[in-house]
Amino acid sequence: MTHDSPSHPSGVAARIALVACTAAILGLLLTPLATLGRGFNADAILLHLSGSVLNLTGNQQAPLPPTGTVLPLAWATLVLLAATLFGAWRRARWFWITALLSVVTVVAAVVTLGGALDNETARVLNDTTLRAGAKRQLRNFYASGGMNLGLFLPALAGLIAAGAGLSAQRWWWETFNRLRSLLVPLTAIGLAIVVGALVVLGVQPAVNTSGAPLSLWGGWLAKSDLIYFVYSSLFAPVTALNPLLDSLKLATPLIFTGLSVAFAFRTGLFNIGAPGQLTMGAIAAMLVGVYGPAELGFFLLALSVLAAAVGGALWGAIPGLLKARFGSSEVINTIMLNYIASAIFIFMIGNDSFPFLGKTYSLPFKAEGSNPESELIQSQAQLRPLLEVLNVGQNGTVALSIGLLVALAAFVGARLALRRNKNRSLIAAGAALLLGAVTWRIGIPVNIVGSQLNGAFLIALVCVALFGTLMWRTSAGYALRAVGLSPKAAEYGGISVARNTILAMTIAGMFAGLAGTHYVNGGALDQYRLRGNMPVNVGFDGIAVALMGQSTPAGVVAASVLFGTIDTGGVNVTTKLEKVNSDIVTVLKALIVLFIAAGGFLSRRVTDPPPPALVVAAETGAAPAAAALSPSAAHLERGTPLPNVGQASEDNTREGGK
Repeated sequence: MTHDSPSHPSGVAARIALVACTAAILGLLLTPLATLGRGFNADAILLHLSGSVLNLTGNQQAPLPPTGTVLPLAWATLVLLAATLFGAWRRARWFWITALLSVVTVVAAVVTLGGALDNETARVLNDTTLRAGAKRQLRNFYASGGMNLGLFLPALAGLIAAGAGLSAQRWWWETFNRLRSLLVPLTAIGLAIVVGALVVLGVQPAVNTSGAPLSLWGGWLAKSDLIYFVYSSLFAPVTALNPLLDSLKLATPLIFTGLSVAFAFRTGLFNIGAPGQLTMGAIAAMLVGVYGPAELGFFLLALSVLAAAVGGALWGAIPGLLKARFGSSEVINTIMLNYIASAIFIFMIGNDSFPFLGKTYSLPFKAEGSNPESELIQSQAQLRPLLEVLNVGQNGTVALSIGLLVALAAFVGARLALRRNKNRSLIAAGAALLLGAVTWRIGIPVNIVGSQLNGAFLIALVCVALFGTLMWRTSAGYALRAVGLSPKAAEYGGISVARNTILAMTIAGMFAGLAGTHYVNGGALDQYRLRGNMPVNVGFDGIAVALMGQSTPAGVVAASVLFGTIDTGGVNVTTKLEKVNSDIVTVLKALIVLFIAAGGFLSRRVTDPPPPALVVAAETGAAPAAAALSPSAAHLERGTPLPNVGQASEDNTREGGK
């Protein structure tokens, strides 16, 4: 994708646009354009580009909403995509315009369709001849309608083709080039979705409750509708506040464990001990939360959170110390420590007594009853739900404070405005605190039922900021990254590899240990206590999150939210389809990790291209100008070796001695 001249899109960009537009045109012609209504069992009324309607529901008399200009807009989209395809084939500079226009027509079609479905829902609610149960059923039926693959694929392809066309402009090209690290995870997600779609087509029969036999064409439309239904259900939580909060709740421990694995990756280590570190952090948080002095008040919560961090850090420091002192593999050590942490966990809350040398001793940690769980932690050590903390509503109404959002926007805006000021971070933090406090009592009314998203989510975001600041804004982070890139070079530069190995594993363990606060202090398992069903396997999911997030803090958050979203959406798929259940989520996660490990099957020329000057020289056969290259590249181009750093230092020393 590297090119030096901005006059025309590159050949690679044109091919990307060609593939995207071809897939979108096939999607318009071969898949349902829209869903005019959907029943509880995923049976639907499908609209095709030709204007034909396929009713797969048991209610063959259901009124069809007027589609208005949906079909003309869809045909206009087809024409615009064909023009974009021609422009990409000719590598014309204008095809990004037709691509963007195709996105506009798709959006217009979706808005028109949504308006028609809303009007039909309003008609049903105002129909006095219908019973309440029938009104509710028809309302849900039309509310479940909307776009299908025939509109979604052109919208996606239009955006891709527009980006490919705009890459001919230097500013856009430089912007896309800065986002090149997203190529591998995005490609991996796309490939995983394609393979997952093939799995859905193979295992799930077409949903047809009409009783009428389907033709070959009708069967294909019904099968392709399954693909859109599955993926729209998996990603549906991002469209509503209550499911979104549930997704963030599931994402919270993934952020902690993802940061743990990513931090170790950045320092050249492989931390598979997040499950054990999480377990030890949860145990430490429980011990302080249950047995700590209540007189501490709020500080008991802070002490419990600190104990979770220390418990995980200790469990991470052990393999770091063993590697630094004896050179033993951190992979094997962390795996073994997972088993030890699990045994300690079961020993503490599995029974209230244990035999030893012929005597029976009592244990104070297990609560009364048969369930393996600890006593409830004290109220002072509990992380209350964010819905309760952020609620500024009056008289029983729920209104979420905008203070946090205003503070975040103020911090980002102030940093950008003061980017040349050395104290920009401090000034931005002060502005954020001031504006957040002023707007705290201003709330947005919402309708949310029983969200369990708790304060551990905010702790996770603090850890994200800590990761980024420590790794890229401090000398300690520089040393850690240097050890990860090349231990021998770091040691030659005066950096202690052993000390930084221990430090890296300690901090990685701390991140994983703090995940225990989500379950113990945050009550994510419905009770504020340590419980035997604590899902420690999220520690292994952190490996997938770190890989997908490219071991960056923002990437870890995005990957965690994605995994939390599809985990939440998988529940809807399980309840409505017979052969496809939440295991599709596991399949998708595994495929994403597999394709990321394979680099998205992208060539190094795409993911890590050579400098443009070298590419031009290779294409023209001429030597690039030395000024266009970096000093290292210029030395190599002229055929002269780079100066030996050690020899140069020795020569300078001799000259200084003279």
